Amino acid sequence: MSNDDATREFERHRPRLISICYRMLGERAASEDAVQDTWLRWAGTDRDAVKNPEAWLTRVATRIAIDALRAAQRRRETYVGPWLPEPLVVTAERTVEADFIQAQDCGLALLWAMERLDATERAAFILREAFDVAYVDLARTLGKSEAACRQLVSRARKRVHNSGPRFDVSNVQISTLIGEFFTAASNGDFDAVTKLLAADAVAITDGGPSVRAARRPLLGSEEIGLVMLSVAAKTLGQPGGRIVPCFANNLPALMHCVGDRIEDIITLLPDTQGQVAWMYIMRAPEKLAALN
Repeated sequence: MSNDDATREFERHRPRLISICYRMLGERAASEDAVQDTWLRWAGTDRDAVKNPEAWLTRVATRIAIDALRAAQRRRETYVGPWLPEPLVVTAERTVEADFIQAQDCGLALLWAMERLDATERAAFILREAFDVAYVDLARTLGKSEAACRQLVSRARKRVHNSGPRFDVSNVQISTLIGEFFTAASNGDFDAVTKLLAADAVAITDGGPSVRAARRPLLGSEEIGLVMLSVAAKTLGQPGGRIVPCFANNLPALMHCVGDRIEDIITLLPDTQGQVAWMYIMRAPEKLAALN
């Protein structure tokens, strides 16, 4: 295989590799770095000996992402406040880069839920659930038996789906609920806000080390309601502030902008009763840098 053919072959699979690495790492730059490392290994291997380039590239990218995630998990232990995955945001004026089109199909709540998995469990879950990788190939990628991989996937699936948020929610449901919630918060209507929140709701804010934000998850309708009313009052009072509907990882969200700068991104998921069960608030400038 010539160098030009090798480059074309790699570029053909790049979106898939980006999608795998983003689902593993939850960060745009880290995903791109992992894919770049995969390219370097592809460029240095005997491509003529590779019978199935897609399987080879998937295997290498996954192993690189597993190592990267283990290092990232150690860093996240000392992160200031809660750590949330970086959103992929689409508005009427902008879309995500072509390489991340597939990656945006992974919801932020699912990425957050997968933080409960170790790196190998996460890889097994992603490859099997999102990409339908055969267990024989999964075993080769992870260096485990097929039986062990089946156990990994089963255990990961249970842990993710018992984590709280629903994942089978329509965009219409989310859009309606987030609109009702924002209207109630904007009006300072505490009773209306708390009625929209499940009793055991969780709201998580990622402000990183440099922005003021709740340093722990907010729990319950009353605590979340009080904080969100305070935040809404400050947000709406900012000169040049505006709220822009958007999609964060293909689900309806709201973007708070001041001038041309994005300050916050908020989205949520309901429970089976239609109340807000999980709320995501991204404020960390480092994770909004690509958007700004």
